[in-house]
Amino acid sequence: MAFKLHEHQTTFRRELIAGITTFLTMCYIIFVNPSMLVQAGMDYQSVLIATCLAAAIGTLVMGLYANYPFALAPGMGLNAFFVFTIVLTMGYTWQQALAIVFISGVLFIVLTLTGTRTAIVNAIPKTIKHAIPAGIGLFIAFIGLNNAGIIRVNQGPILDIVYGFSGDKITDMVPQILNAPAQVLQLGSMQDSAVLLAIAGFVLLAVLMLFRVKTAMLIGIVAVTLVGIPLGVTQIPQEFDFEGLTLAPTFLQLDFKGLFAQGEEVGIWSILFTLFMVVISFTLVDLFDTIGTLLGTADKGNMLDEQGNLPRINQALMADATATTVGSLLGTSTVTTYIESGAGIIAGGRTGLTAVIVAILFVLAIFIAPFAAVIPSAATSPILIMVGILMMDSLRKVNFDDLEELLPAMVVVIMMPFSYSIANGIAWGIILYTVIKLLRGKRRQVHPIMYVLTFLFALRYFII
Repeated sequence: MAFKLHEHQTTFRRELIAGITTFLTMCYIIFVNPSMLVQAGMDYQSVLIATCLAAAIGTLVMGLYANYPFALAPGMGLNAFFVFTIVLTMGYTWQQALAIVFISGVLFIVLTLTGTRTAIVNAIPKTIKHAIPAGIGLFIAFIGLNNAGIIRVNQGPILDIVYGFSGDKITDMVPQILNAPAQVLQLGSMQDSAVLLAIAGFVLLAVLMLFRVKTAMLIGIVAVTLVGIPLGVTQIPQEFDFEGLTLAPTFLQLDFKGLFAQGEEVGIWSILFTLFMVVISFTLVDLFDTIGTLLGTADKGNMLDEQGNLPRINQALMADATATTVGSLLGTSTVTTYIESGAGIIAGGRTGLTAVIVAILFVLAIFIAPFAAVIPSAATSPILIMVGILMMDSLRKVNFDDLEELLPAMVVVIMMPFSYSIANGIAWGIILYTVIKLLRGKRRQVHPIMYVLTFLFALRYFII
């Protein structure tokens, strides 16, 4: 398809830079996803290839079919759900878990073809749509601060003073008080060279952007990576091992039959109910992760219409539905649209050409994976922080004078970073919005789909 670069007021050079920027900010998934799925018993090298191919296919469909600069890859959080919940907790094998992902992927395709997913997007009220970019922005900034080590999570238990004093002398509590972390989050070490380099990278990026340098993000990543070499922050591998690159251990290893193997022991209806709940969980999380990311990043690129909707969203949703289905066949967990796409959009990406470039880089990454690992988090973290800051300007569209509109919006913004999930933020915003309208006697202002979503979210959080 034609990318219509002139119509979107962009150039090949700008799209190229945007594609490279997006890839560099999200290429960590090439190594993180295999490291995660290997805990379920899967082969590291095979999952690495599956990760790259699934990301490349989904992103290519996004670029060629939807003509949007969004990139896709196996989702963080969704891969953790795959490993720790489906396999390690519920007892499914990884082959059966892949079958579940495939089923959810097919369901995504059906929902997309029937227009159901588009209808869901259009049913979300404006105040929540305006809050989504800001929530994602705060989420991205938080990820960047954490990856850089500027903000870190305390590792020890948190002292609850109220319960701690029940029946205890304060003198007995002193050692516990002194040794317990003061808060959940705290400032990282300013003596750490990686932290200082990340801060310097952010300052450099800010200066370049203030002077409107188009390649600011790319320059920032390269500069920090190079400066990090003598500081020991950038690790150069001593050898590059290209052996063992095969997809065979995970390719087409889905086990559908095994999903019903225990039907005679616990009852087929119990098996079906459990499967239904698992698939619904996958569906809801991926659906709203994708919707949130699409609306949030598109808003920053001025791609939304006056109603806050994304034109050609059905094509964009089909890209991640296809990628999830194909990814399960290759041997990886659910594929979704990445919030790091915002880095490329901020860098100037406006068309599917950006996505095509990202797809090409993911294919090449199979063969240059050891080189991609050279880029330290200190180089990509400043990008995420900057993108997050810029995305939070969407809060200006929220009506702060109307509590009915403000409360659900702010719940979205708060819950995304603090629950570490885009889907959780949107879900709780929808629940609160529906409840408020019902209590205020304004049930007709709520779209019927919102009632269905509220019921499904309540089912997921309070029953499943």
